Order: sequence, then structure tokens, then C-alpha cells
Amino acid sequence: MALAATTPQTRKGLGYAVFMTVAMAATVGSALGFEHIGGYIPCALCLLEREPYYYGVPIGILAIGACVLSLPTWIVRLLLVILGIMMLVGAGMGVYHSGVEWGFWPGPTACGGSTAITTNAGNLLGDLNTVHGPSCADAALRVLGLSFAGWNVVASVFLAAVAFIGAKKAA
Repeated sequence: MALAATTPQTRKGLGYAVFMTVAMAATVGSALGFEHIGGYIPCALCLLEREPYYYGVPIGILAIGACVLSLPTWIVRLLLVILGIMMLVGAGMGVYHSGVEWGFWPGPTACGGSTAITTNAGNLLGDLNTVHGPSCADAALRVLGLSFAGWNVVASVFLAAVAFIGAKKAA
């Protein structure tokens, strides 16, 4: 079975799919870096805001594969639209979290206040019931006035725009 020659639209879609996949991996990778290298413990909403990226990277890889295999452009477009929608959902979650941090509305009750980490592996199961992540209402760090949640909004809106532009240009 011979693969069809790539079209200019497929090549454009490939560029957008690669950009989206790398950018989403870099964004969530930086969040993981702040957690594991920088020592910033994520709250429950922070962890939830990462999910569009965790699910988006494999979809981006599928979009790259669709381009490389010269599948019909509607498949690439659909995958890019899905990525755009996922990033808009991520932006919405970031807006909600930012509003909680600024005190515009209350956060979920699951956003506790204790930031202790277990240091005794033998007491790990006991600590699961008593130790909770930091409060969602407290921004761990602000850069240029924006918390991690605020920067997630910026990144998510930008990536959503790139995905939708890519879907249009891949037509």
C-alpha cells in the first residue's frame, strides 16, 4: 500500500501538530519541574489543570502521525480542533483557579490547607487520610502579577489559538 504524497495542507498541519505537541509537553513539563525540582507542591486545582496537557500530548502525537502517514486532512483538522477545545477547557480551569486565588469565589472543599509531606514511608497509608495539598486559594508564586494558574490561562489561550489556526490552514 503506497502512501499518498504529502500536500501543502498536510505539511502545514504537521508544523502546527508538532508545535502544539512540543509546546504542551514543555508547558506541563515546566509545571512538573517547578514541583519536583523547585519544591512547589501543587494544590488539587493545579493537578486538575494539568490534565488537558496530559491528554493533549498523545492527541498531538496522533495528529503528527496522521500528517506523516498522509491521512486525509480532515483527520488532522479534527485532531487540531480537539486540541484547541482541550486548551480552552484548560483556560477555563485556570480562570476558575485564578478567581479562587483572588478571592472572587470559593474554591472546592477538596483544596485543603496542610502542606506537610510524609517523611516516614511506614506511615504512608495513615498520612493519605490526614495530609492534604496546599490551599487552592494561596498562590505559591506570582511572576509579573500572575500565579501559575494565571500563566496557565495565558498558555492555554495561546495554544488554543494556534490549534484553531492550524486546523483552518490545514484545510
